[in-house]
Amino acid sequence: MQRLHLPHPVIQAPMAGGGDTPALVAAVSEAGGLGTIGAAYLSPQQILDAAAAVRAATTRPFGINLFAPLPAPQTPAEAEAAVAAVAPFCEELALPAPAMPNAPGKTFAEQVEAVLESGAGLFSVTFGLPGADVVAAVKAKGMLFAATATTVEEALAVEAAGADIVVAQGSEAGGHRGTFAAPFERAMIGTMALVPQVADAVSIPVVASGGIMDGRGIAAALALGASAVQMGTAFLTCAEAGIPEAYREAILSAKEDATRVTRAFSGRPARGIANRFMETIDAKGAILPFPLQNALTRPMRTAAAKAGRSEYLSLWAGQGVRLARRQGAAELMARLAAETAEAIARLSSRKA
Repeated sequence: MQRLHLPHPVIQAPMAGGGDTPALVAAVSEAGGLGTIGAAYLSPQQILDAAAAVRAATTRPFGINLFAPLPAPQTPAEAEAAVAAVAPFCEELALPAPAMPNAPGKTFAEQVEAVLESGAGLFSVTFGLPGADVVAAVKAKGMLFAATATTVEEALAVEAAGADIVVAQGSEAGGHRGTFAAPFERAMIGTMALVPQVADAVSIPVVASGGIMDGRGIAAALALGASAVQMGTAFLTCAEAGIPEAYREAILSAKEDATRVTRAFSGRPARGIANRFMETIDAKGAILPFPLQNALTRPMRTAAAKAGRSEYLSLWAGQGVRLARRQGAAELMARLAAETAEAIARLSSRKA
């Protein structure tokens, strides 16, 4: 982490889909953390445009995240049932009847080329690892490379791939699970249990992710062996975040037991606040694999965002939702720094 020269050990988690606007990314970096562009759904030109907007607002380092390449999804036997399950929700929003989406084209290589020209200081991946050629190209640009792990086995694979940093994602984390080397059910390890085991197993810096919302969580992560933390839900309620107000209100009013891990919205396990769409689709069980389900539900989610209808939205959030606050990113960063210092001082005084 030293090469990034972060005054505060806080990384704003990548939130593909528009939550991490350039304004949010720049504000976090400018305040001494590391803002990150979640670029998985962006075209190469959109990546370059977002990076340019960040660079125009700060000279501090920032990161860009992509989803690692995944095998082409196979159309399941229950594909028609999966499409039919979404149809009533589209009808409620006065949308055309949904149709089976086409498999997405391969764009990872082109996205990587844009990242290499973006001016970012960190390139990170989720859902797996890229090829050795990508890692070599990233390092040739002088960028740091990081990847997400949800088990010690995955963390060792991240280190073996040449990563400079491993993000240890606990089961409390909001959004998509980064699991890639084990069944999802076996990789649901809590942050407090995962971080010290990963820290003992690898020699590269560990970033703790999952359920961390304030300075107490940061201090705890540092005590467990992490060099920094990655936080997503805490930043979603910032003024600069690009989420609908209905989503923001859902987070601010949620309790600690409000989230569930679901495949309903994207086809891949992800943690979000339970709502009617999630509960209905999970109960029916007919869901397309990622990213086909994601494409299938996108028109519904887009319309719902415009209409302020949270019952149709993928309300990604971690288990620390009760600690969310409405504020600006700079205000949040200042509060996190003060709370971390206070928590560490309090522990030090107890030792005395």
